Parts: sequence; structure tokens; C-alpha cells
Amino acid sequence: MSRMVDPDWTDDELLVALRDALVPDDVPQAFVEAGKAAYSWRTIDAELAELTFDSALEPLAVRSESAVLRSLTFASDEWTIEIELTPDAVLGQLDPPEPGTVSARDDAGKLVSSDIDELGFFALRPPPDTPYRLVCSTASGTTILTGWVTP
Repeated sequence: MSRMVDPDWTDDELLVALRDALVPDDVPQAFVEAGKAAYSWRTIDAELAELTFDSALEPLAVRSESAVLRSLTFASDEWTIEIELTPDAVLGQLDPPEPGTVSARDDAGKLVSSDIDELGFFALRPPPDTPYRLVCSTASGTTILTGWVTP
């Protein structure tokens, strides 16, 4: 509620008016939903890379214990992203190789990021402990977005 300042106000009345001005009004739900929708469009131009291989889905016929690391491959028409999930890092390579940056993101935003070197290699440390997607941004301006990775 906004009030006009009256030159005859007492200090207490002025403090009440200032307190009212600093207390945020509730944001209408329609604005919250519009903001979330706008945020989801931030990667609309990204090239989508879908999961084509997950070692966790392969049968363990020969091994007697589970592997320490997990391998995943994501592919689009132009790009392949191969990653290995270890206890200490997400190790990956972008193919064809190109320098840039990579970040792991969840619904709330960026979790961890790193540079991609000229050979396409990257390491994200520490590995996220919540479901995330990788967003690779290359030096040539391409953005590649993977499907969700569940640790």
C-alpha cells in the first residue's frame, strides 16, 4: 500500500510508511509462472543431444561387482558428448573437439562449470549429486544440451 508523504507526519507515522514501502507485496502467481516459462526458453536454440548409451543399463554378465565409473554417450546430428561419472568428477569429451565451456544445471540453475579444452576434454568437479543436464557452449557459438543425468 503506498501513501503520499505528508509534511505534517510525525516520526512514527513516517517510520510506518517506510516499513510499508519496504515490505514486498506477494507476487501474483501468474507472474511467477511467466517467469519460469521465460527461463525455460533460455536454451531454445540449443542443439539437443539425446542419450544413446548408458553403461548402467548394460548387463553385468562377466563382472562380479559393479563398475566404479559409469559411461554415458549423448548424440545429436552434429555433436557427440561422452562422459564418465566417477566419485570425484564428471569427465567428458565433446566430439568434434572444440573449446568452450560446459556446465551442469538442475532446475534451479548452474551447479558446476568448467572449460572445454581445444581437444574437447572437460572435467566437472565436484560431480553433482542431484539430477542435472549438461550445457556445452562452444567457441563457435553452438550450444548443446544433453538429456538428464541421474547420479
